[in-house]
Amino acid sequence: QVQLVESGGGLVQAGGSLRLSCAASGSFFGINIMGWYRQAPGKQRELVASITSGGSTNYADSVKGRFAISRDNAKNTVYLQMNSLKPEDTAVFYCSASVLNRRGSLSDYWGQGTQVTVSS
Repeated sequence: QVQLVESGGGLVQAGGSLRLSCAASGSFFGINIMGWYRQAPGKQRELVASITSGGSTNYADSVKGRFAISRDNAKNTVYLQMNSLKPEDTAVFYCSASVLNRRGSLSDYWGQGTQVTVSS
């Protein structure tokens, strides 16, 4: 009963910026880890960044110093600020969340994805 909806993708020139948002809705007690993954055509889905409920972050080496993940726990929303974008960042970006239900169990959920295209 949890839904994740991404927004903010689009077309941008190399060196530009985009800000992705992902809002969780439904019935749950809380959200542990939220993250962003990306998948380019013909490639494996890979972790871009993640953030815990307490604000601890992890980033893929390829995006360190360029991307910043954040979250608003009151809104159940996670963001990904992407700066200095490169053509190799082009992919479908997916939001993920590890959700704690009111019975005390964790379940993973995925959004539908949002396209990010960076032109050279």
